[in-house]
Amino acid sequence: MINVCILGSSGSIGKQTLSVIRRYSDLFRVVALVCGSDADILISQAEEFKPEFVGIADESKANKLKLSYPCQVYAGKDAQKIAASLPSVDVVVAAVVGLAGLEGVVSAIKAGKKVALANKETLVSCGEYITNLAKEKNVDILPVDSEHCAVFQCLKSGEKRDVSRIILTASGGPFYGVLGREELASITPEQAVKHPNWSMGKKISVDSATMMNKGLEIIEARWLFDCKNIDYVIQPDSIIHSMVEYKDGAIIAQIARPTMEMPIQYALTYPRHLDMEEAKFDFSKDIRFLKKKEDLFPMPKFCKEALKIGGTAPCLVNAANEAAVALFLKRKISFTDITDIVEHTLNTGRFSDYTSYEEIIAMHDETVAKINQKFDC
Repeated sequence: MINVCILGSSGSIGKQTLSVIRRYSDLFRVVALVCGSDADILISQAEEFKPEFVGIADESKANKLKLSYPCQVYAGKDAQKIAASLPSVDVVVAAVVGLAGLEGVVSAIKAGKKVALANKETLVSCGEYITNLAKEKNVDILPVDSEHCAVFQCLKSGEKRDVSRIILTASGGPFYGVLGREELASITPEQAVKHPNWSMGKKISVDSATMMNKGLEIIEARWLFDCKNIDYVIQPDSIIHSMVEYKDGAIIAQIARPTMEMPIQYALTYPRHLDMEEAKFDFSKDIRFLKKKEDLFPMPKFCKEALKIGGTAPCLVNAANEAAVALFLKRKISFTDITDIVEHTLNTGRFSDYTSYEEIIAMHDETVAKINQKFDC
């Protein structure tokens, strides 16, 4: 029996993780559930899975957490850290959105827990620190992202020294067929959160629409796989989930239907591939590739530049994007303003080295506050 802690249980990845656990209830036991503020969903999940710990970051929701069975209940910002460090936990599914998930990942690694990582911002902003800490504690970080799960599998086809490059695939999001920037500027939050292939949360859906998601994944892949040569291609149907090219020209691809439950399940059951009918590929489908449009969707290019600069550059670019996406969802800025804010941060930011994750959190929060202040939020 594998004991699972889910950080971000009320979100899209958290819910799909519970679906996997429900499918293989003989293999998994939920011992801890943590969410940000949705007490109703958290209570419903707790009543079904009966974890020993239930936590919520929003202290104002403490009185709502009334459960029908004996359970440790905690409300406050330390909920992630407590849950991830519980002695009974074997694996921590890190699915909190944004840099808010960093402290939970750090706590899990320090406690020696295997991490199933769905929170890409942790490695984007703090990759060197996190990967060094994982090596020090001898902790495995298994990727839950569809693309990184694919790369993880493709890398098993050869030796690391023979890898030529990692090739991430991008769907292009819902607006890849637009004619120009003026059309992009009129996009509404309702349109941006509707991805054509994937069922995801609002923030990651907007990131996919701007293609910032692919830029963040490039940075994440650099740290997950210790590889600097990372590229991407547009594969609009999300059938090829990513590829690895070897020095001899061989390209190994991982193919499946677009469902996040497959990489979640693989991270939990690795190295086993347990049955999942809904992920199996239909060979009547065409596999298409499209040309990049970095004039309209330059976010991957910006993230590559931040990675090249190093230090705190990825952190500040990620913080700018988090702030901008939140402003867009609140209708404070336009869709194209998101890209402009990230580009401005990249061009004007004061970047430096860092030695602790606390520094990263402080710089992230300062960047977000400055952007919010500029737009009177």
